[in-house]
Amino acid sequence: MKILALNWRDMHHPEAGGAEVHLHEILSHLARWGHETTQLSAGFPGGAAEDEIGGVRILRRGHWYDANLTLPLFARRHMKGERYDVVLEDINKLPFFMPLYTKIPVVPVIPHLFGTTVFRETNWAIGSYVVAAERLIPSVFRRNRFIVISPSTRDDIVARGISAERIEVILCGLDHDRYRDLGLERYERPTIVHLGRLRRYKSIEIAIKAMETVTKNVPDARLVIIGDGPWRPELEKYAAGLGMGDAIEFSGYLGGDELVEMLNRAHLLFNPSPKEGWGLTVVEANACGVPVVARDRPGLRDSVVDGVTGFLVPYGDSTAFGEKAALLLTDRELWNRMSASAIDRTGELTWDRCARETEQFLFSVIGRQEEGSSSG
Repeated sequence: MKILALNWRDMHHPEAGGAEVHLHEILSHLARWGHETTQLSAGFPGGAAEDEIGGVRILRRGHWYDANLTLPLFARRHMKGERYDVVLEDINKLPFFMPLYTKIPVVPVIPHLFGTTVFRETNWAIGSYVVAAERLIPSVFRRNRFIVISPSTRDDIVARGISAERIEVILCGLDHDRYRDLGLERYERPTIVHLGRLRRYKSIEIAIKAMETVTKNVPDARLVIIGDGPWRPELEKYAAGLGMGDAIEFSGYLGGDELVEMLNRAHLLFNPSPKEGWGLTVVEANACGVPVVARDRPGLRDSVVDGVTGFLVPYGDSTAFGEKAALLLTDRELWNRMSASAIDRTGELTWDRCARETEQFLFSVIGRQEEGSSSG
C-alpha cells in the first residue's frame, strides 16, 4: 500500500504528544513491512520542509494555526503527482475534511473529540470554531469508515450520528522496550506523579487539591508534577496558595531514562483529565508497576481497569482522589496486587498488534488483500 497521512504535528514537533506517538508507530511499522508511508504536518521553527522519521517520509507545510486549511490544500496538489491507495486523517485538533479534497478512500483516525471540553482550554471564539467543525464530521465523512482508539471514543462519535458499523476500535500500543518494570526500589517517601502537558483542560488542579486529603492520612506523601506547558504558572500559584510546602513539586519535563526511572520509583499516578481518547500515560505507568487513580471519564474508563490496575473516582471529586490514593499508599497488600495486575494487563498492548490490526483494516477499506502481508 501507498499511504498518505495528515496530522497537525509529527514526532519531531516540540509539542508532540500521545496522538503523534500513535500515528507514528502505525506508520513506522507499516513502512518496516514494505508499505510506502508519507505524513503531512504543520511546520515549526527549526523543522525542515522534508524529513524522514523511522522510515516515514515527513512533509511540513504551514503553521499550527492554519494547518487545517494549509495541509489539505497542499495534499490535493501533492496527490496529483503521486498515486496513493488510502489517506489517513488524524483528527486530534480540527478536522482536515479530506473527503472534500480527494476521491481516494479517506480513513479518519480519532483519538478523541473535544466537544465542549475545549472551552476549558481556550476562549469562546476559538472554542465555538472547534465545536462547529466537529459537528460537520458526520456529514462530511458520511461514507467513510473510522478508526478510533477506545470504546469511549466510539461511543462519542456514535452519539454524534455515525453508524457503529463504520467504526473500528483499535487499541493503542505501548513501547515495552522503554516502559517496563526495572526492579528498582520505590522511593522511601510515598510518591504520586502526574505526567503530561500542563494545560488548563487537563484539570491538574484536582490532583493538587487531592493532596490535602492524602497528607491527612499519609503526612509525608508528595505529588510530583512531571511536564511543562502554558498552565504551569497558574498551577504553581494554586499549589502555593494551599500552603502545603514540599508536598507538591514541579519537576518540569523529563524524558527518556530519567522519566522511566521516576515511574519505576513512584507509587501512584494521578490522571484527573475530564476526557481522554485512551490515556497513554496510564498504561505507561502501569507497565512500570504503578497503579493509577483517575477520573471516571471517557478514555480513562478504558485504560484503567477499575479495582484491578487502579481506581476510577467521580468526576471532579478531589476528596475521592485523595481517599483512594491514601488507601493504596497505606495498604501494602492491595498495592502489590494492583501493581502486578497493571504489569500483566499492559503485556497485550503492543504497537505491533495495533499496526497489524490497522493494516488489515486498511486492506479491507481499499478492497484488497495482498499476498505476503505481514499480518498473514
